[in-house]
Amino acid sequence: MAVTREAVLEQWDRPSLWTKPTVWDVLWVLLVVAGSGYAYSLYQPYMDGYEVAIQIGATLALIAWGLYWKPARLFVAAVMALTVVALWRYGVDFEARKSDFLLKYFLESQVAFMWMSSLYVLATVTYFVALFGRSDFVGKTATALTWSATVMGLTGLLVRWRESYLLGADIGHIPVSNLYEVFILFALITALLYLFYEDRHRTRSMGGFALLAISGAVAFLLWYTFEREAHHIQPLIPALQSYWMKIHVPANFIGYGAFALAAMLGVAYLLRSGAESRRPDGLLARALPPLDLLDEVMYKAIALGFAAFTIATILGALWAAEAWGGYWSWDPKETWALIVWLNYAAWLHLRLTKGWRGAPMAWWAVVGLFVTLFAFLGVDMFLSGLHSYGTL
Repeated sequence: MAVTREAVLEQWDRPSLWTKPTVWDVLWVLLVVAGSGYAYSLYQPYMDGYEVAIQIGATLALIAWGLYWKPARLFVAAVMALTVVALWRYGVDFEARKSDFLLKYFLESQVAFMWMSSLYVLATVTYFVALFGRSDFVGKTATALTWSATVMGLTGLLVRWRESYLLGADIGHIPVSNLYEVFILFALITALLYLFYEDRHRTRSMGGFALLAISGAVAFLLWYTFEREAHHIQPLIPALQSYWMKIHVPANFIGYGAFALAAMLGVAYLLRSGAESRRPDGLLARALPPLDLLDEVMYKAIALGFAAFTIATILGALWAAEAWGGYWSWDPKETWALIVWLNYAAWLHLRLTKGWRGAPMAWWAVVGLFVTLFAFLGVDMFLSGLHSYGTL
């Protein structure tokens, strides 16, 4: 296949880590290192060698993220600033959340999650208003709402981490240990993935569809909070008291978030394709994102999700070997994780080797999300095994 000049220029213009650093790049590196050092000073008594290694790896990854994608810098700075304020207002008194104004109405973890939920739902509606109203201002507002929701959500997770230690050293843990916490993580990762693609492709037309998946997670969170009171911080069960959880779960949910984003773009693709076949000049055909764009971002999301899910599966096997003495036991969770992996491996194989595109692949992405949902939730609801740590 011939390589065109336009293709070469497109690759050349893509951001790279290997460019001459600017003053802002240096400041970013210093900010991350300082923040990591501050966190280490707070939590060092509770950390072993493995956790220190994880923190160093996370610090390097955060530096690389900010160097590659510039909007991440302001996002991280905002989260860090709000988190530091929250830690300052808490001090060493968990009950300060009941009397301190900033904690009570903005920065206590559960309050921050409520802000996050409200802003995500509002952003979803605003994106669709911008899409069908063809308003650039409304679109920018939707983007700002999504960024704000993500800032509040990640701030809430970090504050919740500190709150768990304020309740007791034996209770403290990273907040990715139960359905309540990982659904928040899912919403944040999905939002960041979408915002990345929005920035890269310079279009907001996909926002409403991407945010629908997040709004679904928000609906579950609200039900889980008020019906099951799942927002209370609980001690970790022995099976989860491992440093592997700190890397296995986030990697898993990068995969889940990417697969969810791909599925919602698949829905948009099918709607646009159907609208074009019925009424090419109709409102739906004109308003929805171009088919080529949806197909390309859907492919990129699944490729990223597959890579992250592969890493998470390997990390899970290593964790299993340490906890249960074997890398694989055909536990229902492991079996369905393999089904998810094979599903997206086949999707990518046919895309890359056979050139499959269009509606069949969009349908496949949508169905794949239901397979992933069963692997994540259905197994816990209907099957039992070594991974049965709790119920809905």
